[in-house]
Amino acid sequence: MSITNREFSKRRKDLMSQMESNSIALLASASPSVRNNDAEYQYRQSSDFYYLTGFAEPRSLLALIPGRRQGEVVLFCQEKDKEKELWSGFILGPDAAISELGIDDAYPIEDIDDIILGLIEGRDRIYYSMGKDDDFDDRVMEWVKVIRTQAKIGPHPPSEFQVLDHLLHELRLIKSTAEIKLMKKAAEISAEGHKAAMAICEPGIREYELEAELLYSFTRNGSRSPAYLSIVGAGDNACTLHYDSNDAEVKEGDLVLIDAGCEYEYYASDITRTFPANGKFTPEQKAIYEIVLKAQEAAIKAVIPGATWDAPHNASVKVITKGLVKLGLIQGTPSQLIKDLAYRDFYMHRVGHWLGMDVHDVGDYKIDNHWRLLEPGMVTTIEPGIYISPTNTKVSKKWRGIGVRIEDDVLVTKTGNRILSTGIPKTVQEIESYMSELSS
Repeated sequence: MSITNREFSKRRKDLMSQMESNSIALLASASPSVRNNDAEYQYRQSSDFYYLTGFAEPRSLLALIPGRRQGEVVLFCQEKDKEKELWSGFILGPDAAISELGIDDAYPIEDIDDIILGLIEGRDRIYYSMGKDDDFDDRVMEWVKVIRTQAKIGPHPPSEFQVLDHLLHELRLIKSTAEIKLMKKAAEISAEGHKAAMAICEPGIREYELEAELLYSFTRNGSRSPAYLSIVGAGDNACTLHYDSNDAEVKEGDLVLIDAGCEYEYYASDITRTFPANGKFTPEQKAIYEIVLKAQEAAIKAVIPGATWDAPHNASVKVITKGLVKLGLIQGTPSQLIKDLAYRDFYMHRVGHWLGMDVHDVGDYKIDNHWRLLEPGMVTTIEPGIYISPTNTKVSKKWRGIGVRIEDDVLVTKTGNRILSTGIPKTVQEIESYMSELSS
């Protein structure tokens, strides 16, 4: 199921084919991140770097030089060091990197200042992700300065810098068959976590206990980490979009909103389910939930090749606005209310975002200031919601504190769409039946 060296090689070739002639692209690995004092967070490679190499070690740099006779793909990485490996684990080393990663050449990262100058000099332009890493920005500029000082007796320095992100991120936006399989696997693992949390939920439990069940299920099924901080919000907390304290007690009558997904082999899932803590929706909760579910169904139906990016969002807005009018939560004609953005008091975010190696994945939403068209291979979340603040005095008290979001991961196919995040109870009947069976 993993990405093969052949696919990594194709990605590099596809990127180099879009670069201007006589250029070089430079990508640095992610730096380890300090959690506190001398303790580090679990290391995760830069998504861009991993996308092109499949190499997960820090202190590395990739150089792509299209047309270079001695080799177009050059990697700088850590040398083998038995003492260091004793403390920190296996190091691939430059020699093994050539055969293991299918690249042209590899050198010790300690020698980069000497070797990189010869790769850069004489090139007209450098592609790299400017402005994201100050230290790397400074280092690239330092290399160019050195070449400039030698320009009178040697090759010329690059005269142009171009941002690499757009070319690379457009490639990442369209998922391959192998990537889709990994995203499907991530969604399957996440589905098991959601069901496990739902299974143990009851009034009196703490939000972090539900989060623990999610994380245990993720790890037990092969994921080494969540794709983002899990949101487990009960009652009023479900109305806070990015709530992540996850420390409140779940009370009788609460709705529980869980927004959580795992990462599997560098690919993310992102799923939200909302369910009653005691297994039974109140009439008000059910009414809001049904509107959100219909909005999601309409939005997913709008995910088709050739549709504009905002078509699913517009579909969700129509359903939610009509539903809020029907319940008397807003007054007026739906068409005018949509123009006035009246729904924004209850539905204040867009219906989705790109999904891939990053949970909020790369790729432009607009091209030349127009919403781009959906294409096969794109993956987006579809996550409409209604959030009625506990302090919203414009509505009757019986509605306050109800927060509902329903989210799935949706692939654009040649003929329509495919939901990757299946297998979790989603309709009112499915949720109540599932929780009733577990409690009996």
